[in-house]
This record gives sequence, structure tokens and C-alpha cells, in this order.
Amino acid sequence: MENVRATARPAVWLMLGIILVALNLRPSMAAVGPLLSAIRGDIPLSFSVASLLTMLPVMTMGLAMFFGIGISQRLGERRTVVLSLLIIGGATLTRLFLDSAAQLIVSAVLAGIGIALIQALMPALIKSRFPDNVALCMGLYVTSIMGGAALAASFAPRVMLDTGSWRAGLAIWAALALLALLFWLAQRDDAPPITTTAVKREAFFTHSRAWLLAIFFGLGTASYTCVLAWLAPYYVENGWSEQNAGLLLGFLTAMEVISGLVVPAIANRSRDRRLVLSALLVLIIGGFCGLILSPQHLSLLWPGLLGLGIGGLFPMSLIVSLDHLDNPQRAGGLTAFVQGVGYLIAGLSPLLAGVIRDRLGSFEWAWWSLTAVMVVMLLIGLRFDPRQYARHVR
Repeated sequence: MENVRATARPAVWLMLGIILVALNLRPSMAAVGPLLSAIRGDIPLSFSVASLLTMLPVMTMGLAMFFGIGISQRLGERRTVVLSLLIIGGATLTRLFLDSAAQLIVSAVLAGIGIALIQALMPALIKSRFPDNVALCMGLYVTSIMGGAALAASFAPRVMLDTGSWRAGLAIWAALALLALLFWLAQRDDAPPITTTAVKREAFFTHSRAWLLAIFFGLGTASYTCVLAWLAPYYVENGWSEQNAGLLLGFLTAMEVISGLVVPAIANRSRDRRLVLSALLVLIIGGFCGLILSPQHLSLLWPGLLGLGIGGLFPMSLIVSLDHLDNPQRAGGLTAFVQGVGYLIAGLSPLLAGVIRDRLGSFEWAWWSLTAVMVVMLLIGLRFDPRQYARHVR
């Protein structure tokens, strides 16, 4: 990876470029849920098979994390981002021409590879370029990821209605990749690289704290991926239109954006993140309980609670991982490991929820299962005492 000081390029332009790139990391998945009934009307898909559209790219993201930093070190950050955006944009554009479930799944996997390369690069890039504002910049980055999901969930049904094609609702997000690509290419890249020591990511397999961080990130992201895949179909089954269900998912992701901006800024006041993590998990638990017990009443409250909790938990999980190490390259290697293992865990949740729906005829038991998972995470989060970081990961 090329490590250049933030002063070599105006920091605000670099951050804007990161934001535009991050907006492309979820539309390929977020647009699917609101359009699922239309897709299933055209292409035969069980809920279990439909879950692969979220599960496989997430698991691909996990696997690719283990070689993503190596690729970025060989290609440099600029070429890595360009390559990733080309993969994401190309995979998204091909959805205009899909005729089968297999083709749809392949496009999702390809997009997942492009997403993973960027997600492996960005935490280390942010920690090296913005060392005094890691929590804030990570919040902006992760919030932009969720903002992309909000855009896709909210407007994909509108595009489908205007064009009469669900394929257009999935493929239009290639334009977002083109915008980010043009902006990234337009930035100057004339600063000399700083020599860095490559991090052996395999070393983290021997650290129990790295595994605990990965499990924590994976379980938290499991709630995100499951809600992303199944919240809109859940409300369509409860009598909502596709457009309204998509707008509800968009509202949830908008709450994630707000939380992703505000929570890291609040947490930046103290290195001890445990109280913030606990509060976020309690919000998620409340959201899932409301979703199960009273989905039609206070219908904005429950997704709102989920969005606020998930939106803050996602960046905070990465920030806690970055907190464990001061060296940007080692911290980047740790977060790559955490995301790699974590996304493999999280990728299973849409599939398990789809199987539950096929077997039991309802998503409610999936929500109950995730509620129990959040309780387990409360217990794990209490172990993240910053005074003990040095002895856990050396």
C-alpha cells in the first residue's frame, strides 16, 4: 500500500473521494430486497436461494479480505480503488441483461470481490492519512456505506416503476460507480510513497483477542445483513407495497447514517467504548422485539431503533479493532482479519433466515434468534477494556 501524508493532497478532497467510493459498497445488495417479489415473479427463487444474493457477496467479501491488503500493497491504493470500482460497476451493469438466478448470483459475487478490495484498504488508509481523527473519519466512511444502501433501497422501486423493469432498478447503480471512478481518477497522486513494512495477516490467527474482535464484528454485521436482505420482504408479506417497504428500509438506513455520524464523534471523547457499545446493542434488541411483537404499530419506531443501533455498531466495531494497535499497517492488518472472519460469519445470517422462512413460513424466529445474539454481544463488549489492549494484541 502507498502511504502518503494527508498534506500531499488536500485532506477534504481525499475524504470526499473516500465518501464517493464508500457509497458504492452496498447498492448491489440493498437494491435486491425491495425488488425481491418482482424478481421472484420473473425468475423462480425460493427464499433460501434468494438469500444467496446477500449471503454470497458478503462471504466473498470475507474471503477476499485475506488477500485484499496484499493486492493493495502491490498495486497501490489508487489502482486498487480504480480496479474495485470497475469490478463493482461492471457487475452492476450486467444486471440489465440477466435471465437466470445463476447469472444474478454471479453478478452479486463479482460485486462482492470489488467491495472487499476497497474494504480491506480503507481502514489502514484512514488511520495513516488522518491519525488524529480516526474515529470521525471512520464514521464518515462507514456512514457513506450505509448512505449508499439507503439510496438503493429507497429509489430502486421507483426506478422499477418508472422503467417497468426490475433489472433497471438493480443496474442503475453502475452510474454511481462511474461517478466515484471519475472523481478518484481526477485526484492528484504525485506524492512520493513512504516505505512500509508488510503485515503478515496470518499472524492474527494466533491471537485470541483478534478472534474475539472478529466474532463481535461478525455477529453485529449479521444483524445488518439479515435486515438488509429481509426487512422489506417481511413488510411486503405484512401487506405493504414494494415501494413503501423499500422506503421503510431506506428510512432504517437513513437512521444508520445519522448514527454512524454521531456515535463515533461521541465515542471519540473517551478511549473506553464499552458504554457506547452497550447502548447500541440495547437499541437493536428493542428494535427486533418491536419488529416481532408489533410490526404494524409504531412502524417507524422499530426500524428507527434498529437503524440507530446497527448504524453506530458497525463503525464502532472497526474503531475498537483499530484502537488495539497504534501502527497503521498492523491495525489495517487486524481490521482486515476482523472483517474477513466477520463477514464469513455475517454471510450465514441471510441464508439461515431464508431457511427459517421456508420452513416455518415467517421471519419472526429469525428476528428472535438475532435478539439472542445481541444479548451475547453485550457480554462480549464488556471485555473491551482499553487498559488491557496492549497485552491482548502485540
